[in-house]
Amino acid sequence: MPTDRADPSHLTAGAGAPRPLRVVLAEDSVLLREGLVGLLTRFGHETVAAVGDAAALTVAVADTDPDVVVTDVRMPPDFEDEGLRAAVALRRARPTLPVLVLSQYVQRAYAADLLDSGDGTGVGYLLKDRIGQVEQFLDALRAVADGGTVVDPEVVRQLLRRRRDPLRRLTPREREVLGLVAEGRSNSAIARELVVSDAAVVKHIGSILAKLDLPPAGDTHRRVLAVLAYLRS
Repeated sequence: MPTDRADPSHLTAGAGAPRPLRVVLAEDSVLLREGLVGLLTRFGHETVAAVGDAAALTVAVADTDPDVVVTDVRMPPDFEDEGLRAAVALRRARPTLPVLVLSQYVQRAYAADLLDSGDGTGVGYLLKDRIGQVEQFLDALRAVADGGTVVDPEVVRQLLRRRRDPLRRLTPREREVLGLVAEGRSNSAIARELVVSDAAVVKHIGSILAKLDLPPAGDTHRRVLAVLAYLRS
């Protein structure tokens, strides 16, 4: 994306200028949300709804039929991946709805689903901390609204890493522990099998779950996801 424009006035309404966009904005931080609303207004766009949670985002899109949606990933009530899951659901219901994710995080569990939704056009994923100029964000917003695809290179890198063997980061001992988990063994049974303490098993399992980059969830659910990763590999 071009980043060296000194004058962003080409993005404002006027003779020969692109049409203003009607934007639904979902961001739980009040300061950032209001700042983005002000920025969009300054450059001639209309924020038809500015909300702070995923449920309100879904309602706002249905009520306003925007040109483009801008959403964060982590939102109330759990601050996990509510915004991104809502975006994926919106695209499933309306594949041509342009959606730009603007976040501090790469949520790999759903990022690929979002980028694969529809025909892969009219979608974007940018990292807040890597946007160096206002024009980068505005150009990305326009590109997504016009049917383009804009993805931060760091998002691409992490998604490519996700597609490799998920167990490659595990130590031989961690692979052994995961294999016993896949057999349905309890922590105590694993400890007896490997002649280690229960605490050591708990530590190994915690390391396994962290290295597999599993989405936040209950420990039982994460153990199931870890077993599935083991079986797929």
